Amino acid sequence: MTISPTPRTRQLADLTGPDVGRLLTEDSIIVQPLGAIEQHGPHLPLNTDLIIAAATADATAAKVGAELDVWVLPPLAYTKSNEHAWSPGTIWLSSSTLQAVLGDIGRCIAKTPAKRLVFLNGHGGNSTLLGTANREIRLEHGLMTFTTHPGVPADQGGTSAEGEHGMGIHGGTDETSVMLHLAPHLCDMSKAERRIPEGMIGNRYVKFGGKVSFGWLSNDFFDDGYIGDPTMATAELGRELFEGSVVAFSESLREIRDFNFGR
Repeated sequence: MTISPTPRTRQLADLTGPDVGRLLTEDSIIVQPLGAIEQHGPHLPLNTDLIIAAATADATAAKVGAELDVWVLPPLAYTKSNEHAWSPGTIWLSSSTLQAVLGDIGRCIAKTPAKRLVFLNGHGGNSTLLGTANREIRLEHGLMTFTTHPGVPADQGGTSAEGEHGMGIHGGTDETSVMLHLAPHLCDMSKAERRIPEGMIGNRYVKFGGKVSFGWLSNDFFDDGYIGDPTMATAELGRELFEGSVVAFSESLREIRDFNFGR
């Protein structure tokens, strides 16, 4: 059965091949969500980042997809998660493999009429690599490329819940709250505890988001591998954060639609 596009779907994979050539234009925006399959402590599932990225992309496409001509690709589940490689269940790609995958995606999108490719990144460990991919895809395939996040990670300039001292970067208040909103059946709050590296609180430079960066693995801080305070998480906060992410991504897409290097 041929699937014809309707206002109910903005999933690129729902289209037929001829539909892509007929419906997409140089003003179309392609969104590639990226998640991860990695440990998130004992209270959250491995697919936390995947759930959040995919849900944000889908909700935003439902909100402004028809207006802005947004099309969503199937999310990438496996990405660069080797800071969690110590934990069974984490499934990660090497930097070179993920870079090649992203480049191949760019090559394929360049065969469509669309000229804008947006990476919606649900896993902070991908961010540096995505910055490189943006430029490489721009150079090799001529696409305009962008990276954004459902919520900017606290170690990359985003905010963290009060009491986390800027260290709610993995399985903390905000991420746990969003999961309590999106997938409460996958959360086990009886196992949630505060996990803040107290010795870093007074640092001016060597800290998450500080002027001096440092290499780290998630179990460098605590054996169970999460960093933040999930005990303060609530589903209501998660709803507010998720809805705010959808609004912010929608507004970002409006600017992406009109972006042309300031010309």
